[in-house]
Amino acid sequence: MNHENLHDLTLAAAAQLIGSKQLSPVEYVDHLSARTQSLDAQIHAFITPTFELARKQAQTAETEIMAGNYRGPLHGIPIGAKDIFETAGILTTGGSRTGSHHIPRHDAAIITRLYQSGALMFGKLATHEFAHGGPSLDLPWPPVRNPWGLDRFTGGSSSGSGAAVAAGFIPGALGSDTGGSIRGPASFCGVAGFMPSSGLVSRAGVMPNSFSLDHCGPMARTVEDCALMLQSIAGHDPADGNSFTQPIPDYHQSLEGGIKGLRIGVLRSVWEKELPVSDDHKQALEEAVKALQKLGAIVEDCQLRPMQDYMDVKVVLAETEIFAVHQHGLITRTSEYGQDFLTRILPAVMFQSIDYVAASREHQKMIAQMQPIYQKYDLLLMQSFGPAPTISAHRPINFWKRANAQVPANITGGPALSICCGFNASGLPMGMQLVGAPQSDALVLRAGHAYEQACVWHAARPDLNSNTRAPEIHTPDLSPDTSGCDEQTKNLAMRMAQNAGLRLNDHQLNLLLEAAPYALAMTQRLRKARDWFDEPALCFRPNH
Repeated sequence: MNHENLHDLTLAAAAQLIGSKQLSPVEYVDHLSARTQSLDAQIHAFITPTFELARKQAQTAETEIMAGNYRGPLHGIPIGAKDIFETAGILTTGGSRTGSHHIPRHDAAIITRLYQSGALMFGKLATHEFAHGGPSLDLPWPPVRNPWGLDRFTGGSSSGSGAAVAAGFIPGALGSDTGGSIRGPASFCGVAGFMPSSGLVSRAGVMPNSFSLDHCGPMARTVEDCALMLQSIAGHDPADGNSFTQPIPDYHQSLEGGIKGLRIGVLRSVWEKELPVSDDHKQALEEAVKALQKLGAIVEDCQLRPMQDYMDVKVVLAETEIFAVHQHGLITRTSEYGQDFLTRILPAVMFQSIDYVAASREHQKMIAQMQPIYQKYDLLLMQSFGPAPTISAHRPINFWKRANAQVPANITGGPALSICCGFNASGLPMGMQLVGAPQSDALVLRAGHAYEQACVWHAARPDLNSNTRAPEIHTPDLSPDTSGCDEQTKNLAMRMAQNAGLRLNDHQLNLLLEAAPYALAMTQRLRKARDWFDEPALCFRPNH
């Protein structure tokens, strides 16, 4: 093999070489370290590289493997972790100035599982602030660049994870997903990103975004790589209140068997009408449908509720929860947060207890409404993101204006896989999602693997050169526009902020006022007549 191209190996290929003693873990780490140090100045995927630690762990792994004590496919494999996963003795910032000196005493449960599998810690990867917000230009770390276009957005919030895998810095990474934060970067960066079923992978020791909707999962070059990572990190953890005992199959072995006879519902109306995609992306999605049919799947169009319905529930739940997590910091250190984070979190003051309960009751209704869908279809095919816009085109307020096709999977708790389904005319990746019922993780991975093997988009690599200089990001005018906020809404927002203990300067107040009308519109859509006995999704169910 050509050892100059070790960075092009998939995780599965590297594992096979390491396990058969054809590749030294130390050599592999040294190669990836050199590549990262040569190229990350233009990508900015890492907040805290840990190359020396990874090399020390590689030496231990090599000794174990040479002595015949091979632990499995992750033994000797360098992995990166989004910088919200606690790592003992290693800076864990949450991508925030407020966490810039935080060094945990303990590892997150998922990190412990990776270490037990023999994986190596290659570094902490960039994230949007506390796994929320977007590419703020006012934080201590520059925004991550997309390896397929250095002026392009990586997606968020697992931005460093998507970019580091796509750039060939690491074969796999950990991400988190509350409303698309694994799948978005995977899609924009042309890699595979898997959000496991709710409760399958522990969130203990992971900085929370939403207690109700957070998931942790793998990002890698291929679906096969994601399956290998999932095998190591899946399993019940009593330290995570959302975790519950469920069967853990052999995800890698389950990849085989194809998809002949599988029933797939296609949400074509979403990408054609509700959330229209580009012509290139539309064509790629249609070609994906044909490819699945050719593989033997039974494919037909289906419908869900409007994406905005799911977005309303997600935002009211998640913004209320993340506001509660950070309320003290917002009271005492408001100016230390980035503008994008504040644009998303401050309007949560508009949500009252009745809105949170209404969202939870609607959440439970949405879960129930999915049951007949999954009796009719084994999987759903949806759009993911792509092609990537420029970083300069990002506008924080769009979070409040637009729904996205990632959110339904978080709401309904099932697994969702984002994989590349083609490239546009400019050579930028475009993504699709396969979404399944809760605990159908193996099935979703099997379908994604079958598609991936038939279409081989995953084999493409971005062309990176150490002599390339990343283009300057033109700082847009992000001054908040409060013209849509009438006097009544303004007065309410100011009272609610005061009641929450916030003391906002004029700019911060305007960030709140710009989004306040959109937040109130969400609450109005959720305030509907309900039966006395409609339960919220938060009710404990002993079968879980």
